[in-house]
Amino acid sequence: MFFQTPAFDIYLLTLINQQLKNPFFDSIMPVISNPAILYALLLPLLIWTWRKYGKKQIILVLVLLAGVGMADLGTNLVKKSIKRVRPLNALPSVYFQENGQWVQRPSDFVRTKEHGTSYPSAHAANTMCIALLAMAFWPRLKKWPLLLPLLVGYSRIYLGKHYPLDVIAGWLFGLVTAGTAWLLWSYVVEPLIDARRNKS
Repeated sequence: MFFQTPAFDIYLLTLINQQLKNPFFDSIMPVISNPAILYALLLPLLIWTWRKYGKKQIILVLVLLAGVGMADLGTNLVKKSIKRVRPLNALPSVYFQENGQWVQRPSDFVRTKEHGTSYPSAHAANTMCIALLAMAFWPRLKKWPLLLPLLVGYSRIYLGKHYPLDVIAGWLFGLVTAGTAWLLWSYVVEPLIDARRNKS
């Protein structure tokens, strides 16, 4: 990896992963971090949008999903080039889940992995992309969608999967991807839809 882990990164990781650890978060953070939960929520949204609002709204949902796909693909490409090792495989005393059980690395733990997939966080990028596009497409939601990337980002640190810097980088990646998807929608997809509608 081309940069050393900053002191503030380790400090915040230790604070969230160890000092603020509690039974309630132990049970809820793995659920928040599970992408299957997110996609299980998106599927009913897709069906409901189709039935209630018709084609144009369903296309907005598809653009949102395409944005998430772009964010996920992009972060994975960066991960492969930077190869930052996840905290749970790099540092002593980190708590993490193994086979559904919470375990802690021993205080004398020595890192053995040379390569990892910690930077940036795809979870953070994907959920930030979803939140920003949802706010852009459906303004009535106001800023509530931002809770999603905040909670998911926190959960990734809590679970020892990412450093805070990984999550921040993921959020920035999601912002850029959402902006790109929004521009494609506004200047390419939506004009095509409007042009077809005017012809018919």
